[in-house]
Amino acid sequence: MKPDLQQFFLACDPSRVLKQENAEDQKYYINFSEVRGAEIIKKLGRSICWKSEDYTCQLFTGHIGCGKSTELSRLKTKLEQEGFQVVYFESSQDLDKGDLDISDILLAIARRVSENLEAIKIKPQGGYFTQILQECVDVLNTPIDVKGVELSLGIGKITTKTKESPQLRSQLRQYLEPKTENLLKAINEELLEPAKKELQRRGQKGLVVIIDNLDRVNDLPHVSGKSLPEYLFVSRGEQLNSLHCHVVYTIPLILAFSNEREALKNRLGGGTDPMVLPMVPVSKRDGSDSEAGLQLLRQMVLARAFPDQLSEERLNLVTEVFDSPATLDRLCRVSGGHVRNLLSLLSSCLLELDTLPIDQNSLEIVIRKHANELALAITPDEWELLEKVAETKSVTGETQYQILLHSLFVFQYHNEQGDLWFDINPVLAEIHSFQ
Repeated sequence: MKPDLQQFFLACDPSRVLKQENAEDQKYYINFSEVRGAEIIKKLGRSICWKSEDYTCQLFTGHIGCGKSTELSRLKTKLEQEGFQVVYFESSQDLDKGDLDISDILLAIARRVSENLEAIKIKPQGGYFTQILQECVDVLNTPIDVKGVELSLGIGKITTKTKESPQLRSQLRQYLEPKTENLLKAINEELLEPAKKELQRRGQKGLVVIIDNLDRVNDLPHVSGKSLPEYLFVSRGEQLNSLHCHVVYTIPLILAFSNEREALKNRLGGGTDPMVLPMVPVSKRDGSDSEAGLQLLRQMVLARAFPDQLSEERLNLVTEVFDSPATLDRLCRVSGGHVRNLLSLLSSCLLELDTLPIDQNSLEIVIRKHANELALAITPDEWELLEKVAETKSVTGETQYQILLHSLFVFQYHNEQGDLWFDINPVLAEIHSFQ
């Protein structure tokens, strides 16, 4: 029973985020928490549930493409089942990852929260907030009507206009930045606090805002002298931590290992460390196979081909998709447990075929091509750093973290005992000897 090639390919889309409310996506989901070392989503949810009457601010990070968005979708579903109103949004839809400030983030949050509340017939009044929006329109000197419209629509008109024009965006920031505290006060007093009261009156526990994709903020220099991520999440962290609702921010992985880690933890995280979603281990620290990790990665691939089959039944169908179980294992190992890389390699293989199964030769060609492309960005000094990581299984210094982790040259792993180690992206071992 070979799967339909096109349907299999679509199911393997590396950019697809599995939504827990989607029945089809649930069939594709594999829970890797037992091999990643912790059920991070359970911890995030537990903190919110146990402090439901308070406000929490939690930080979530990991390699881009390691599965954070899928896990946050799970968190959203779990919290809704617990009785919370959850506002989840991808910040990349509202913000420019290379050009943003605190006021941009706050306006995006206010827009998405008000939009969500309006959909359930909770209409924010926004007296002072509406006044701020009208003043923004006056400053921009552009024909935007925010009078008499819903709050989300008014904010949306302004942010859409400024997103199209760096000049208008700069004008808006110059006006709003000195008023950040007033903007926060308006968001809290006219939007978040009334929303919580009304939600509780309806029998719900409160409001949670999950802001995804902020980990993609570019690591560019800022006029403050810091990098853009350090400026936003550390220097201005206390303001981002001042919203009167539960908030989960995704943050760039580099911040979890930077020299500013303690300041980040205290200013934005409220004393709590960022939670890192590591890779799925394909090998242990000593280099031997992680059979538990490989077993789950096999299931991730086979679930895309046979979503309606039980896990045991899928293993009996491997040769309908691959020429041998060894070819599937080769794919899983070379991915390094990075789920998007695995799906990307698999998708590339499928594009080469007229019919299944995937043969080993086709896979090797795809691996080699990917390795050569990745290696183009590596300098001689970076090869030396990679050789040290391969030998020591560790990374030292903020510069090394920034170079090696951000570029996906090195992956981070945890295990159930709490051990932490690093290893090179296995694809690189295809074209370089690490001895």
